[in-house]
Amino acid sequence: MGEHRHNGGDRELLVRGYSGRLLISLSIAYLAIQFGRNVLSPLLPTIIEDLAITPFQAGLALTVISSTYALSMYPGGRLSDQLSRKTVIVAAALVSIGGFALLTVAFSYGPFLLGAAVLGLGAGLYWIALRALLADLFLERRGQAFGIQDSLGFIGPVLAAGGAVAVLAVATWHASFVPVIAILLVSVVLAHVWIREPYVLDRVRLDIRATGNRVFGDPKIRKLMIAYTSGIFAMQAVIGFLPLFLSAEHGFSATLASAGFAVLFTGAIITLPIAGFLGDRFAYLPVAIGGLAVSLTGLLIFVFLSHPLLALLGVLSFGLGIWAFPPVIQAYIFTRLPADSMGGDYGAFKMIYAGIGGLGPAYVGFMVGYVSYTVAFLGLIPFLVVSMAIFGRFWAG
Repeated sequence: MGEHRHNGGDRELLVRGYSGRLLISLSIAYLAIQFGRNVLSPLLPTIIEDLAITPFQAGLALTVISSTYALSMYPGGRLSDQLSRKTVIVAAALVSIGGFALLTVAFSYGPFLLGAAVLGLGAGLYWIALRALLADLFLERRGQAFGIQDSLGFIGPVLAAGGAVAVLAVATWHASFVPVIAILLVSVVLAHVWIREPYVLDRVRLDIRATGNRVFGDPKIRKLMIAYTSGIFAMQAVIGFLPLFLSAEHGFSATLASAGFAVLFTGAIITLPIAGFLGDRFAYLPVAIGGLAVSLTGLLIFVFLSHPLLALLGVLSFGLGIWAFPPVIQAYIFTRLPADSMGGDYGAFKMIYAGIGGLGPAYVGFMVGYVSYTVAFLGLIPFLVVSMAIFGRFWAG
């Protein structure tokens, strides 16, 4: 079993020193993975034409990425607990490289789907092992570290749309993944040299029942799961249908609706490190509650106000608020998990909330078929209220 401990007395530096080097370098690698995952969406029309596949087949590939990403969280966490964080981080980066490499040479649907599956597996393993490593390195500044990692990761989706246009102007869609592979190769070298852990290869016990008893047998963890999943459900619902909502309900042009999507992720980049800092400096729960309240206000603004400037300000408010709660609540949850099973326990937690939260877009699509986008988005209010209420009860003791 690998040793997972604090950084040996080093100060918890965010951009320098041992902890800072790992935080920034490995998070940049995560940014590259996120870019590679998200650049597929704007490339889909070209991919559908080039591979002569149906939109359903293209959508299935995206679902495969999301599914393998979520399902890899628990085993990835257990591997990082029982082997070492370094072992899983390096292996996951190499698996991700393999997935992107398959996509660069995918000239038919079979290799494309296989590349998507391998990419999702590598991305999920990388995220959970990196999260566990940061939890080891940062105690007092854990919220800030998580916020920085997430903030850098969300630069990937922001860059993806422009990156797709730039690549298609000079090359085929396959070339989009070449710079991602290059960055990940560098990250493998840096992780090998810098992480102060040995490589460990051994038999790993998943202990699913024991993990389930620790994580879901605790009533407080179950309540946190409900609160966290409710917030993620609302977040994913808005992400999935925001451009269509702005077009269908407010009459925005395609360009303006896309701008709204970019504003949403810009809110994430801004608020993630700030929320982490405030959570570390004061307390995690009130920051999460305040963020959700801001997101609820933003939701009401962009749903009811159709003027472009006001609607986009509402979208920004929603983004600033909704992205504030994940890093601080994750930091809070890590304080409640045993140190020797932290990665696997949180991996199980994430696998559940990612799976259920990912149903948010399906909910919106179902509601739109029967009523409207406005009713569907207003139906997200109870999820935000439930999340705030449960976090509020924890805060009140």
